[in-house]
Amino acid sequence: MNYLFVVAHPDDESDAAGGTIHKLIKEGNNVAIAIMSSKAAARANLSDTLLNDENEAMEILGVKTVYHADFPNMEMNVIPHLQLVQFIESCIDRFHAEAIITHHPTDTNNDHVITSYAAQAACRYFQRKVVPYQLKLFMYMETPSATEWSLDSTCHRFTPNRFVEIGKEGLEVKIRALKAYKGVMRPYPHPRSIEAFRGLAAFRGCQSGLNYAEAFEVVFEAN
Repeated sequence: MNYLFVVAHPDDESDAAGGTIHKLIKEGNNVAIAIMSSKAAARANLSDTLLNDENEAMEILGVKTVYHADFPNMEMNVIPHLQLVQFIESCIDRFHAEAIITHHPTDTNNDHVITSYAAQAACRYFQRKVVPYQLKLFMYMETPSATEWSLDSTCHRFTPNRFVEIGKEGLEVKIRALKAYKGVMRPYPHPRSIEAFRGLAAFRGCQSGLNYAEAFEVVFEAN
């Protein structure tokens, strides 16, 4: 199956779903990453070797296919919605994506929100097209330091209904991939600390009776 992870920034894929990506690839699935804002220039403590960091992280996870856009970091809201959607559509088309995983639309990070809405629109478009592949799955993922800070209580917050067991080995691969991004990991009790990632994976595992897990929210699924 072809899984496309649509993320706002480099490191989001590892942050939210590194263990799952690693597992999917080990099981023989195809995984691609579409990155909306490849430079992320406004981020504090950002490594000036970001592309090298990203390449190292992808190698750790086993990802071979990465699509890059160059939309402005923390200014994605000023880009016409259609441009964002068309980039994601092009990735879906080129990769023949059968599953799309992206940010939850109530994340506190505005780029995550914009990315999520663009991915939703792109998926709707491809449901209408006659293509040689079928979009079978659309899910939201959990991005620590953003998803839990869903401050708008009037919106539907992240409610996981699918849990992927990653095990201790998958968790450690996820942490190694995150460490490849210089300046991303922070000291505990920051949500992007090693302790926090291990704790969250243990908690999601306990919720679902699994040995360490990552959580997702299934929006639709077709058999």
